[in-house]
Amino acid sequence: MRKNLLLLSLFAALVTACLAQKQYGVYSVAFYNMENLFDTLHDENKNDYDFLPGGSYRWNKMKYEHKLANMAKVLLDLGTDKLPGIGASIVGVAEIENHRVLDDLLKVPAVQERGLKYVHVEGPDSRGIDCALFYNPRFFTIDRYFLQPYDGNAIEKGFLTRGFLAVQGKLAGDPLTVVVCHWPSRGSDARFRDWAGEQVRHLTDSIMKADRDMRIIVMGDMNDDPDNASMSKCLGAKRKMKEVGEHDFYNPWWDILRSNGQGTLTYKGAWNLFDQIVLSRNLLDPKGKKDYRHLKLLNQHIFRRDYLIQQDGRYKGSPLRTSAGGTWLDGFSDHLPTVTYLVKEM
Repeated sequence: MRKNLLLLSLFAALVTACLAQKQYGVYSVAFYNMENLFDTLHDENKNDYDFLPGGSYRWNKMKYEHKLANMAKVLLDLGTDKLPGIGASIVGVAEIENHRVLDDLLKVPAVQERGLKYVHVEGPDSRGIDCALFYNPRFFTIDRYFLQPYDGNAIEKGFLTRGFLAVQGKLAGDPLTVVVCHWPSRGSDARFRDWAGEQVRHLTDSIMKADRDMRIIVMGDMNDDPDNASMSKCLGAKRKMKEVGEHDFYNPWWDILRSNGQGTLTYKGAWNLFDQIVLSRNLLDPKGKKDYRHLKLLNQHIFRRDYLIQQDGRYKGSPLRTSAGGTWLDGFSDHLPTVTYLVKEM
């Protein structure tokens, strides 16, 4: 009897120890500007002539297939630092031409094996480039999506550019909205990007007011750094977690650029960090409580691999582009991707 009681006590202690060891799920959310992922066909009413066989890039089937293979490699590698063999649950992308290039990318055998899907809404950009969102349906399920147009007429009548792709669903069971952006280029005045920040802030304010439990991630190529007004003031993406108000966002890339000197693209030898992923306050753990009953930011990094970097020549150390100076480099993009990791108790 005493021996049986001892065995029961040991078993009870073992069960208690197992229950005390919580299990956690980690999920990767990433962004990548794919730099001119064009097919070789003309889209009506779009200025895609440079990316036709007779265009300035002499864009042909061979170059297009290489570009697809390169984009597939990055897409599958994102998030594998912490999640080998699994990768990112969500990847927002910019500079894709149309649904055909997305379909072709999903047909790459290794991408097919991962089981990824995408969301895309055709926009009004004159060059024909859009944003899209890849996702793994094992982890992120879609409820609805829409393209919020950029209201360019408020600044300049007839100004057309990429809208804001909003995708709503559930990641690990938590409600999540992802807004994928590609704000006006630096060929336009800063007020066009400031106005983009204000429009996205208006959109996210509306979403938060409608559902207080909604978590929101805004990502994209903002064509501005974290401390530019479009991000810091107009969108309200703050440098420190303690500064984040109820409808604000936390921008972890601010310190990465200004304190660490790291960026996602170079201009005249200096780094910028245009490719940002900012998070709503309910995705943060500012007091370090480690309460992971719901999704919380774990960490983030710029995705940097040797194959993404030019190894020699004048632009050594910069992102390895598809083409430069009229020469096809069989590279990847002029931008590096950014990756965040979220954690939740299972």
